[in-house]
Amino acid sequence: MRTLRGVPFLAALLTAVSLTAPRPATAATDGSGHCARQERVRVPGAALQRTACLDDLTTTGLAGTPYTDLADQAGLTAGGTRSPSRISGVQVDGYFPDSSRFNNTHGWRHDAQFVIRLPDDWNGGLVVTGAPGTRKQYATDKAISDRVLAQGYAYAATDKGNSGTDFYRDGARPGDAVAEWNARTTQLTRAARRVAAQRYGHAPRRTYITGISNGGYLTRWQLENHPELYDGGVDWEGALWTTHGPHLLTSLPVTVARTFGAARVEDLYAAGFARGSAFLWPYHEKSYWGLTQKIYRAEFDPAYDPRCPGPTAGSTVEEILAPCPSDAAYDYARRPASVHRAVARVALTGRIGKPLITLHGDMDALLPKAADSDVYARMIDARGRGGLHRYYTIAGGTHVDGLYDTYPERLRPILPCFRSAFDALTAWVEQGTAPPADHTVDRPADGDVVNACALDGTGAARP
Repeated sequence: MRTLRGVPFLAALLTAVSLTAPRPATAATDGSGHCARQERVRVPGAALQRTACLDDLTTTGLAGTPYTDLADQAGLTAGGTRSPSRISGVQVDGYFPDSSRFNNTHGWRHDAQFVIRLPDDWNGGLVVTGAPGTRKQYATDKAISDRVLAQGYAYAATDKGNSGTDFYRDGARPGDAVAEWNARTTQLTRAARRVAAQRYGHAPRRTYITGISNGGYLTRWQLENHPELYDGGVDWEGALWTTHGPHLLTSLPVTVARTFGAARVEDLYAAGFARGSAFLWPYHEKSYWGLTQKIYRAEFDPAYDPRCPGPTAGSTVEEILAPCPSDAAYDYARRPASVHRAVARVALTGRIGKPLITLHGDMDALLPKAADSDVYARMIDARGRGGLHRYYTIAGGTHVDGLYDTYPERLRPILPCFRSAFDALTAWVEQGTAPPADHTVDRPADGDVVNACALDGTGAARP
């Protein structure tokens, strides 16, 4: 398997990990202290759950155990990322009833898997997320879970109801698989709120939604469709779906055309890819573009080319990554109305009902911001919801932070800016402190860009 200076290539999709369980900690039985009320925790609607009292809920303590999966986190964070540790509490793993079987975590071969973490020292809040890309429930443990647990939040994450490069096979009609992502996130949020009440004696006082890429899409969708469940959210380079475009099926075909020599550099710029991002294109051409185009086109428009990808995206790395030649000529605007209706089932509108902070890197070479978050910000404004939104462009940010290790002079990780944005969101919601106006967060000339970021426009790398 190819690697790019520490960024495992498709490791999150193709690597199996042998895990050894740690010895569970001893739970308190007097109603307080370590893992108190663990016996009361029952996830509403779950078909199966397993509860453990653990001395450390972070990736530092869980590495090499069945309670996380480092392979599924590959490439999402920069190598020098610092994370907290020694956060004790209860972890609940399980799944909701589902008919699909893509997720083999714990050997269950059952989708709609989730993880809920309940720290002993609770601040009264809950953070919910869904997996980025086609990953599973542990994917953002280092990027999101570790820090929010250290701040005292309970944490819940879902595999979205399907995962892997064959996710598009889930469901009976086009769009079903992505529609399930939204339903599973709503389901987990409601269940996790009740679980927190069981564990701590009262429901969360604050509930936040956040996520990376597809998890950012879920954040947008939830705040549009279920604002009553949340107090706010942070959208980290969320995918955009709109009925008539733009979305990745309007921006990625030109990249496939480039692979087959039928597109020029200027054609990619016209599709929204940033000038100056061309140094990232060879990697994305091999790792993302063709694969992403074909599996999402198969999800919403399977009739376009039933033979490619067919019933599977591939059985080898080469097959999985290979683009469909027919996608070089894909023209979403000319596709039948039925295809547009399939996308409309999961489309965003911009009508958010709670505060939202959006982050997008100006060097994103998978979801270029000109065809994504720039558009979504305008949609929010058009709906009269601009007062609930802040949008920060991260200079030097790209779609996965692991690429910083390959290009430290050209890129910066978005994770430290995400952490700053989450703090800004909670101050906005809980203290009424408005975040800075929309702007570009410049790459600082010095400082620890891997672990610090200031959103105030100064460009200084402060923790």
